[in-house]
Amino acid sequence: MKIWLKKSIRIGDRNKLLDIKLSINRGEFIAVFGKSGEGKTTLLRMIAGLTKADYGYIKVSNEIWFNSRLKINLPPQKRNIGFVFQDYALFPNMTVEDNIKFGMKKKDNKFLNKLLELTELTELRKHKPNKLSGGQKQRVALARAVGRKPEILLLDEPFSALDYQTKEKLYEELKRLHKEFNLTTILVSHNREEIVSLADKVFIMKDGKIDGSFITPSDLIGKVEGEILNIKEKDGKVLLTVELKKEDLKKLKGKKINLYHN
Repeated sequence: MKIWLKKSIRIGDRNKLLDIKLSINRGEFIAVFGKSGEGKTTLLRMIAGLTKADYGYIKVSNEIWFNSRLKINLPPQKRNIGFVFQDYALFPNMTVEDNIKFGMKKKDNKFLNKLLELTELTELRKHKPNKLSGGQKQRVALARAVGRKPEILLLDEPFSALDYQTKEKLYEELKRLHKEFNLTTILVSHNREEIVSLADKVFIMKDGKIDGSFITPSDLIGKVEGEILNIKEKDGKVLLTVELKKEDLKKLKGKKINLYHN
C-alpha cells in the first residue's frame, strides 16, 4: 500500500497542512502515533474515502483508490476496508449478530459464527448494545469491521474509553483477528502502551506530517534493561529490586514504567 496525501484542514482556530507519505506491506500491523489535533483521524478518513484529499494518491496492491492528477476517487463502498471508530458506531436497534451481519458483504452463517466465537460474543448474539459493556461493544465493532473481509482494517483510537483490564483482553483478540484473516491494520493512537502491545512499525505524525520513515515500537518508549535481583510481596504490592546501569537510572527519574521480560 502506497500513500502520499496532502490536505489543508482547520483545527480549532488554526489551519494545518497535512503532508503524509506511507508505505505499508501486506499483513503488517502499523501504528500512527501523534498528539491530539495532529490530523490522525483525517488520515484514516482519507484512506476510507470519507474525506477527500486535496492532492496525492492511494494505491493498494495494483488498484488505485485515489489519484488527484488522474481524477480517480473510489467511493467508500468500493474500497476494501473495515473501520472501527472510537465511539463504536453500533446500531442501537439491532442485536449483536445483526450489527455484525450488517457489515458483511453476503450472508455467511458459518463465518458469522466464527467471528462470534473469536470475539467471545456467542452467548451475547441476541443482545442489543444497551445491554453490553464498553469492551463488549468494541468487540462487536471489531467483528463487524472484520465481517466485511477487508484487505485493510482502520482503527481510530478504539480503546481510549476502556479500562486497563478490558484493553489487555481486547489487544489479544485484535492480534488474533489480525493474524487469522491476514489483515493489513492501521491504528492511530497517542497511547504508547497500546502501540507497544500491538504494532510492528510506528510512523510518527508531527505538525501534520509523516515523512515515510518509521521506528519500532520499542523505540517509542525509553528502553532500559536490567536484572531483577529480588521480588517481594508486601501489603498487596510487589516490590522489585532491579540492578541498572547508572546512566539508565537517570532516564527513569520522574517517569512511569511498564515492564516487559524476555
